[in-house]
Amino acid sequence: MTQSNNERRTVTVRIEGRVQGVYFRAWTYDTACSLGLDGWVRNASDGSVEAVFSGPRAAVDDMLKRCAKGPPDAQVTAVTITDEGGAPPSGFKVLATDRWR
Repeated sequence: MTQSNNERRTVTVRIEGRVQGVYFRAWTYDTACSLGLDGWVRNASDGSVEAVFSGPRAAVDDMLKRCAKGPPDAQVTAVTITDEGGAPPSGFKVLATDRWR
């Protein structure tokens, strides 16, 4: 069975490296919105960035590829998908830093 590129996909990711203080959240917001994705992004207290991306499979896959590079001043060392499933509320948001890890 093949899957359609329009099938909805939702992923939770953790992006590691030099990803805080380099415009990563704003870049993620702009990029996700341009791709029509729902979800959120936030800094984590451990220095990583966490995000949820939800939308057409091809758009989510594109976002994940873009996150592997990030904005110009970022130095991404890892993009890890930590969960799949569910769907966030409509729209894309920048959330406050997760300070409870």
